[in-house]
Amino acid sequence: MAVFTLGQATAQALGAVAGRQSPRRPSPGLSPGLGARAGGPHRTGAPVLRDSIEAGTFETLFFTVPAKGETDKLLRIARRTLDAGRQLRREARAGDRILSAAERRIILLTAAAVRVYEEILTLARLNKGRVFPSYDHLSKATSLGRATIARALHILEDIGFLVRQRRFKRVEAEGPGPRYRQTSNVYRPTLPQRVLAYLPRWMRPAPTPDDVVQQQADRIDDTAAMLSGLSCHDLAAVTVGGQLGKMLAKLGAGVDRIERESQIQPQPLLS
Repeated sequence: MAVFTLGQATAQALGAVAGRQSPRRPSPGLSPGLGARAGGPHRTGAPVLRDSIEAGTFETLFFTVPAKGETDKLLRIARRTLDAGRQLRREARAGDRILSAAERRIILLTAAAVRVYEEILTLARLNKGRVFPSYDHLSKATSLGRATIARALHILEDIGFLVRQRRFKRVEAEGPGPRYRQTSNVYRPTLPQRVLAYLPRWMRPAPTPDDVVQQQADRIDDTAAMLSGLSCHDLAAVTVGGQLGKMLAKLGAGVDRIERESQIQPQPLLS
């Protein structure tokens, strides 16, 4: 009987699950469920863009509920960054300053991008972090054109104010094989580290105290030591949840049983 480690069992289990979830074997040159390139036609005729993820499979981990006052603070930081970008642009035109890579990104921030960011922050505050507006909604809410909305989102994502993820969803259709359709993107507002140097001191996040940093490091070491002493069954039950965790726990229990038998009977069986 072959003996598998927990890592090998996990790889085989994940491979089996991925094989069951894969809708069809993609055509040569195409990613599974996606077009050959960004904007390329999907093999079923649906315009699914590259790096899209199926809706409903990741949003729980993607969205975060903003803390009280966090969205207002992010909006103030975006507006302050807009002013800093204008100042950097004037200094660069006058020849008084050579812009760094981070500064060249900051000067791209526009008033339209800040207005779009304000609407996304409003949705995050009202919907507990669940932000997935369409371009039409953003255009109507901000009175900006779709092309301006697209440029604003690209600028916000490039600077680091925004994390954006494309999504697609399955649709019912006749004939064999799955059908997909692009749906609205999801967004998560963030604070880019590259803008902190251009903010007033009172707007910068307070540094983490040294004792808290040491406590976090100690907790990581204690957790690693605890996990290293667990059996395969307990390790799978602790680190992986859901149906996959239950399946890996059963595999881990089998590995533990084989290891115990090998310790009790060190001599290999002849039959």
